[in-house]
Amino acid sequence: MKARMQNSSSSALLKQEFLKKWINGLQTYTNTKKEMTILDRKNAIKLSADIAIASTRNFSTNWSRAVMADVSKNVDGSSKIVTEKILGRKETCIIKCSKNIMRKSRLLAHRKRAIRRTIGRTSVKAASAIAKELVKKRTRVLKRLVPGGKQMNEICLIKETLDYIASLQVQVDVMRNIANAADQCLDSTERSLL
Repeated sequence: MKARMQNSSSSALLKQEFLKKWINGLQTYTNTKKEMTILDRKNAIKLSADIAIASTRNFSTNWSRAVMADVSKNVDGSSKIVTEKILGRKETCIIKCSKNIMRKSRLLAHRKRAIRRTIGRTSVKAASAIAKELVKKRTRVLKRLVPGGKQMNEICLIKETLDYIASLQVQVDVMRNIANAADQCLDSTERSLL
């Protein structure tokens, strides 16, 4: 019972931290760009949400470092300001480290693929070989879905996937609550006009 209460309180703290960082990022982005198109707004929401959810994990997971490396590849003027505002200037060096990690991981993955190609495949597969192939295919799909997953082994991939899913659930819950609050506000405004 205590574990469940601690888990829900840590989830609430995580949601609160994400919301605070996300709103901070959105405010910073809108302050840097006065005239925003719908595409600019979409990008601002996504960028702020990605940085906020990755920073709530304190870069302790591979997926959070991969998200930051992805963000750092596409940093323009306003995006850089948002990143620095959410993370603080000290933590922006983590982005540079993440880039190096991702580059080395890609080289390693490329070498592994080259080795696999040279080995070839057998013509006759037993039932266990078919099952292994199915697991490999599903693992490849999972590696594409989890940020930074391509460079992880299976055990690490499962742990990172679970953490990533929990973080995405936090992000969805916060966004859903904001959407519900906005709907309720609009409903009450419409009722008062009638």
